[in-house]
Amino acid sequence: QVQLVESGGGLVQPGGSLRLSCAASGFTFSSYTMNWYRQAPGKQRELVATITTSGSTNYADSVKGRFTISRDNAKNTVYLQMNSLKFEDTAVYYCHSRRRGTDYWGQGTQVTVSS
Repeated sequence: QVQLVESGGGLVQPGGSLRLSCAASGFTFSSYTMNWYRQAPGKQRELVATITTSGSTNYADSVKGRFTISRDNAKNTVYLQMNSLKFEDTAVYYCHSRRRGTDYWGQGTQVTVSS
């Protein structure tokens, strides 16, 4: 069955960096667009970054220039490199893909930016 497992979250100081990973299984990873979403307390879940099968990327305006999404098809893994982190980046980050009309989500990984 389709499974997405995130890792790499944690506590980081403002201006610091983290790299999130999402390991995928149960489908042909290289054939699907992959996404990162995040949800902060009391806020709507928002799309942070997207990477297509060809490697094209898109980012939310709030993270442009600071975050980079990438994928390693040989490892069935998508990454989110987060630099210059701000308090506003604090959220649970989720890996996402849509397959045959169904949305698949990872369990989420907590990122906390704090002094």
